[in-house]
Amino acid sequence: MHVYRTHNCAALRAADAGQTVKLSGWVHRKRDHGGVLFIDLRDHHGLTQIVAGPSSPAFPVLDRIRVESVVTIIGDVVLREGGAINSRLPTGEVEVRAKDITIQSTADELPMPVAGEAEYPEDIRLKYRFLDLRRDRLHQNIMLRSNVISSLRRRMIDQGFMEFQTPILTASSPEGARDYLVPSRVHPGKFYALPQAPQMFKQLLMVAGFDRYFQIAPCFRDEDARADRSPGEFYQLDFEMSFVTQEDVFAAIEPVLAGVFEEFSGFGGRDPWAVTKGAFPRIPYAESMLKYGNDKPDLRNPIVISDVGSHFVGSGFGLFAKMVEGGNVVRAIPAPGTADKSRKFFDDMNEWARSEGYAGLGYVTRKGGEFGGPIAKNHGEEGMLALYEALGLGPDDGCFFAAGKEAQAAKLAGLARTRIGTELGLIEQNAYKFCWIVDFPMFEYDEDAKKIDFSHNPFSMPQGELEALETQDPLTIKAYQYDIVCNGVELSSGAIRNHRPDIMYKAFEIAGYTQEQVDANFSGMINAFKFGAPPHGGSAPGVDRMVMLIADEPNIREVIVFPMTQKAEDLMMNAPAPATLKQLRELHIRIVD
Repeated sequence: MHVYRTHNCAALRAADAGQTVKLSGWVHRKRDHGGVLFIDLRDHHGLTQIVAGPSSPAFPVLDRIRVESVVTIIGDVVLREGGAINSRLPTGEVEVRAKDITIQSTADELPMPVAGEAEYPEDIRLKYRFLDLRRDRLHQNIMLRSNVISSLRRRMIDQGFMEFQTPILTASSPEGARDYLVPSRVHPGKFYALPQAPQMFKQLLMVAGFDRYFQIAPCFRDEDARADRSPGEFYQLDFEMSFVTQEDVFAAIEPVLAGVFEEFSGFGGRDPWAVTKGAFPRIPYAESMLKYGNDKPDLRNPIVISDVGSHFVGSGFGLFAKMVEGGNVVRAIPAPGTADKSRKFFDDMNEWARSEGYAGLGYVTRKGGEFGGPIAKNHGEEGMLALYEALGLGPDDGCFFAAGKEAQAAKLAGLARTRIGTELGLIEQNAYKFCWIVDFPMFEYDEDAKKIDFSHNPFSMPQGELEALETQDPLTIKAYQYDIVCNGVELSSGAIRNHRPDIMYKAFEIAGYTQEQVDANFSGMINAFKFGAPPHGGSAPGVDRMVMLIADEPNIREVIVFPMTQKAEDLMMNAPAPATLKQLRELHIRIVD
């Protein structure tokens, strides 16, 4: 017999009755029923019920041992009686009557329970993450993560991609988020940077002649945490392809993502969720900003925002009329089926908008065809009928309005769309809805710096290439840039790359960079492009966010094995921590208060 186990704790079935077995695991729960101990023994695989009566040699040991201690038990498999069968457990038809026990290690009093899914403060959970990971929900999430990565890897290889590893110690880049810097011991005063992404390296792999690259890549950015962004490090499915158009990139990655989400859509024993079929919808950036108020639309929400400023030109509602005449916009956000809602619902939405820092959210009510509210009263019956007809709204539909400068009105309208969809129960449940956001602007005007700058990715190929850069207003140039979005969560950005030095120099010139600055800041890439670079493009969907969506978790921390706090602290390992004087001297660093 094996020294620790003959079976794992999820393996035994009714057919095993009569066998003598050895199991090892953690004491999950203890119950004393009239002097008979019932123990749930847990390992990575599952649970088995152990029974020990007063005559069992294991009884006194199990009686005094704390939960989460690790034991090895030898016993006989017996069938449970009918009323004792637990249909929720794979092992629920049997139990093991303990004959012998060995304590492998004992547990101190726990700072947090493992059995059950009670909420606990973040600092406790992260300080004792090894205990937190024993809890069933989190344990299953991490198993899901491993399986998702395996599936991604298999699907990419099946698509003809080769896996390569790019450097972790590299040079700092002036673009993007803040770098994590690593001091060099052998080069005093110089620093490496941890890669924010393998961007330049994967492009250089294409220049080197490899056709299809991918890796499950660690990335490091000194950014603040959000519900869908972990501080410090994250992982992405990084990939790049040579001799491809934008549509070629889409065709390569869509079946990978859809396939993974379909494969795990029944996670946790739930009914499988619907996944976007066929080609993902392509939504131009400008259309997305208008219809959804942002560039990461949740297509489960049926509400579509419209620009209705023209309806208020010369209107009796003077506030909107003056705003439109002054160059502002008015956006309408339908609130379908709100005839049964009281005035308070609409007033609460207005107060919510003010709490978000906006002037307010105008509204019109309608019940049985009768309009209500100051906007309707001043705009007039005829004007309101024309507006509702244009929006396709019915006799029992309300409508909210966001007005102001275009960017501000779009943002408020987008937030209101989400809130209204949620409040009215309009969000489609149990579905993953993908889309591509395409045709991002190549440049934008920076109001603070009073200059034109890149709006998204400086290394993207402008649509129209060099001719567009030389002949068009820069603010009208679009780029071959695209984002993958699922359920309102941006999974990644990507682009067809600018592989020609002449186009790159011109693009950076428009953004205020000299050729010398480009050569100095991006020497590795620009030098490589001078020796023959293929047209290439790719993307990098975030693994953490994919798993978060599949697991239906509200926070990305729940799918990362050892996450940091929102302040980028590792409470378990006490990082970051001060360096010793010896370490600082070796690195030629002095701490200045």
